[in-house]
Amino acid sequence: AVGMRKLMDFAKAGHEVIFLFGTGTVLVGDPSLRDTGRKLITQEEIDDNIKDWKRQVSPLVDFSKVTIKQNGDWLTKLTLKDIIGIASNISATQLFKRESFTRRIEKGDVVWYHETMYPLLQGYDSVVMDVDLEIGGTDQEFNMLVGRELQKKMSNREKYVLMTPMIPGTDGKKMSKSSGNCIYLDDKPEDIYTKLMAIQDDLIPTYFELLTDLPLEDIQALDPAKPIDSKKRLAFDITRQLHGDVGAKAGEAYYNTVIQPKAVPSDTPTITVKADTPILEILKSANLGVSNGEIKRMLEQGGVELKDGILKFGKHTYRKIKMV
Repeated sequence: AVGMRKLMDFAKAGHEVIFLFGTGTVLVGDPSLRDTGRKLITQEEIDDNIKDWKRQVSPLVDFSKVTIKQNGDWLTKLTLKDIIGIASNISATQLFKRESFTRRIEKGDVVWYHETMYPLLQGYDSVVMDVDLEIGGTDQEFNMLVGRELQKKMSNREKYVLMTPMIPGTDGKKMSKSSGNCIYLDDKPEDIYTKLMAIQDDLIPTYFELLTDLPLEDIQALDPAKPIDSKKRLAFDITRQLHGDVGAKAGEAYYNTVIQPKAVPSDTPTITVKADTPILEILKSANLGVSNGEIKRMLEQGGVELKDGILKFGKHTYRKIKMV
């Protein structure tokens, strides 16, 4: 979503923007951030993925303002002579500096030859399209810089690279299906709103900066002592982008009437602390009825959670935290 929003910013500013589908490179599979090989994908799966992608991103992308291309249109027509010519511009030493390759080699795992072709083929896209700028996530840094090198050597011109940060999951870790910390573009508005309300407090500024148009000065002015207010503003904004005002209001109503009332008991005690108080000191002053040793043990085992001004100790003990 971050890259698509940035591309649309360029489109709205009057630049020619190309959304490129990797219908050729996907036959190889991107080894970025992978420690194992990847199963090759079929053409039918490629076509289904494109349809699904368009459906998911349609709330964010105005397709009338962008050009859609598929690199299979030129990559599948390359001759052996073409491929050798492309490969002669990048050394094997450069390719094997790729982190995902070096990790696998160090572990004694296999790096398949076709995987080493991926950055070359993706990089060649820049040569064919003759672009001035390529936008992609930080996980695509290696591939995009290979493209910059190829464009410099094969077209005698510079290409700039703009890398967008990867959005952390709701728990602050890398987003992944297995971790259950993802927010999907096609989630129901109630789910999007609720998931955003559950992000860690320290992620609020990051989500605002990457996923909304709120000016930086307004983001910096958000009150860290009122995370729930900031999250409600964030959740409404992002849900509105994906589902419109009606969807955002539906998500807000669902959270306020169904989720929030279940969050903590109404008679939960309130503790007032300074904003910079360490979590251990907050716990010690929370009258939890346990020893300091038990508090430290729960911290080490991940049994403590502080979010939205609510301290959860174990499974059933809560304290409201007011920061001053």
